[in-house]
Amino acid sequence: MFAVYGAAPPVHFLRESDHGAISFPSLTLPENRFISLTQEGKPVVISGVLSFPPTGSRPFPAVILAHGCGGVSPTVREWSKQLNKMGTAAFRVDSFSGRGIRETCTGESSINRGSRLIDVYRARELLSTHPRIDGSRIALMGFSQGGGVTLLARQLRLQRLWMNGNHDFAAYLAFYPATCNREFLQETEVSDRPLRIFQGTADDWTPIGPCRAYVQKMQRAGKDVEIFAYDGAHHSFDNPSLPAARFRPEVFNGSNCLYVEREPGKFEILHRETGKLSNSKSPCSKRGATIGHHPRAYKQAIEDVSGFLRRVFEGSARK
Repeated sequence: MFAVYGAAPPVHFLRESDHGAISFPSLTLPENRFISLTQEGKPVVISGVLSFPPTGSRPFPAVILAHGCGGVSPTVREWSKQLNKMGTAAFRVDSFSGRGIRETCTGESSINRGSRLIDVYRARELLSTHPRIDGSRIALMGFSQGGGVTLLARQLRLQRLWMNGNHDFAAYLAFYPATCNREFLQETEVSDRPLRIFQGTADDWTPIGPCRAYVQKMQRAGKDVEIFAYDGAHHSFDNPSLPAARFRPEVFNGSNCLYVEREPGKFEILHRETGKLSNSKSPCSKRGATIGHHPRAYKQAIEDVSGFLRRVFEGSARK
């Protein structure tokens, strides 16, 4: 934990001039579970940074960015710049600082994913009040743990639980998401808005295999879901501040696990390959994962994101 400095008072509506750091209310759910299906939580004020394109026609489309287990990283900040270049406003939400969390990669601290879902739902509702933003064209984009939050945010049962009113996202974009190896109850009862997953084939932290299986499952259910695969790219391939490859021995790695929701909010942990129960004598989890920047994959991902958002936002504008 670390000291949390004073933040601006939370807001519920945005004005024409609002940009930069913005504080808004959310909830913190109990941390002893992956996700708690409750509306009872501790009120908290979190923040985000809102940036706009330097030029372009208003109102702007917008993308909310959900960070990974390390907090707001160079990845998120760089994508904010890229989105602004595409003519899209960007709101990078910080789910950690307001809660006194430094990181959750090592397992020393944790956060209930329900808390993070409430964060992005409230951010979506807040952005829709901004006079310079088109409330019908707001997408959600997440990275690693935030990518997992992006997949969860599509679930209708969770939208009904925590989303206020009809505030679905125009599209969902998940970079190397952390929940493809989880099987949920009512898993295919999700938003009809399109989802795109962006994944490196060399990722050993959130491997591409379970995400490909997830995409196939959603496609069989008639959902607009596709995956972009980038050959040879590691986890965090879109972080320009990283070397080509760096092994992080301290991080928790559950890539060999399969988490199956047997009861609402309660998961059974299995070995992904064998289906056998994981326990202290035979754990499926381990420590260590590789991260690294892949310039070619990053450049292609920018083109893929740009093309996808352009089609989604142009389609929404015509409706």
